[in-house]
Amino acid sequence: MTIYRTRRSIKPMAMDSLREVSRELVLSLLEDAHWAPTHARNQPWRFQVFASLAARTRLGEGLQSIYDEITPVDKRIDSKRAKLSANPQLAPVVIALGAHIAPEGKVPEWEEIAAVSCAVQNLMLSAHERGLGTYWSSPPVAGRAEFARWLGWDETHRMMGLIYIGWPQEGQPAPQSTRDDLMDRVTWHEA
Repeated sequence: MTIYRTRRSIKPMAMDSLREVSRELVLSLLEDAHWAPTHARNQPWRFQVFASLAARTRLGEGLQSIYDEITPVDKRIDSKRAKLSANPQLAPVVIALGAHIAPEGKVPEWEEIAAVSCAVQNLMLSAHERGLGTYWSSPPVAGRAEFARWLGWDETHRMMGLIYIGWPQEGQPAPQSTRDDLMDRVTWHEA
């Protein structure tokens, strides 16, 4: 089996929150992400790393405050709000992910977003190869312009969620997955 077929999402609750992921290891994962395909070598990926407990706590509080800002009081769900604060504390590293879209750029926005997605794939495969778990989370709050502003990014950035990184908890069974028959998704043209 290759890393492509064995990588699975490991949710923050299944990560060992007390086992550190070194700065050097995170930088190595980000370097692998940095080598993703990119049209015109724009390298549109942007990463903000929250590794200390204080930083991850601040991130959770920020997500909650944005949730409160954009969600009418009568539509708020306490469990969703609590999860926004709790999840960043469950993984030793959380990365806020954005795509920089150059105004009037020659590369369409969808291609820049695709490039960032390729960078995430590189990061997740690199982490898996090293025994780490990853989870790409996209709560609505983490996709908002308000979150980009909270991070200090301007309107040229599109938010693409959060990536949780950590060592899987000991004794947890590896997540399993299947795929439908490939040929249900392939049309082969011979002539």
